[in-house]
Amino acid sequence: MSTKTPKLTVVGAGPGDPDLITLKAIKAIESADVVLYDALINETLLDYASDDAEKIFVGKRKGCYAYQQEQINELIVSRAKSHGHVVRLKGGDPFIFGRGAEEIDYVQQYGIESYMVPGISSSLAVPAYQGIPLTKRGSSESFWVITGTTKSHKLSQDVCLAAKSNATVVILMGMSKLSEIVSIFAAENKQDIPVAIIQNGTTVNERVGMGSINTIEQVVKEKNLSSPAIIVIGEVVRQRTKLASIYKEVQEEIVS
Repeated sequence: MSTKTPKLTVVGAGPGDPDLITLKAIKAIESADVVLYDALINETLLDYASDDAEKIFVGKRKGCYAYQQEQINELIVSRAKSHGHVVRLKGGDPFIFGRGAEEIDYVQQYGIESYMVPGISSSLAVPAYQGIPLTKRGSSESFWVITGTTKSHKLSQDVCLAAKSNATVVILMGMSKLSEIVSIFAAENKQDIPVAIIQNGTTVNERVGMGSINTIEQVVKEKNLSSPAIIVIGEVVRQRTKLASIYKEVQEEIVS
């Protein structure tokens, strides 16, 4: 058994670009005795860990779970007791659909010190990297961030409520429910509302599809877009089109 104090730090790794991680997060990784990391984190972040630190992949890839959540909870406790400081490295922000709070609740039953380092959420950063502001005066006064897949594997009913509003709607983990999402917005007479789908946002593999509620399914098919992707619905999506147009004009002026 380790003589070190058992400790858990749940760390937000940000949306994918390894530069979008906080200094506090880097310090936590550097001090870790064990790092348990998810599939959506950029693995170059593991380079901050010491050579002696144990690194364990506990994420999900292609529908296969390396560990069930209960096993992860137990692993955190056992490694904290045997090794000391466990860093649980999660994509985005651990408290936004990241189950970070559940893991902290679990380990606190065992008297293990626990800390949380927030991360930059993909729900904010991914649209921003594409020039899409989630709020903009005259276009959107608020935004919803909704999970596309609930614990029961169904679409959140909050999508129905959001579709009735004028707010920007950001849906995470919703690609498998895209047809259902489109139907909900179409039923609210919003067929022409702009939609952006951003796959692997903020990474070198980023791909984007732009359309409307009427056309986005065809765009996804043509561009072969898939998870992990973020769906952004709202008038603010037009801002990206304007930015892209301005950029194109500037480039043409430079060439000429």
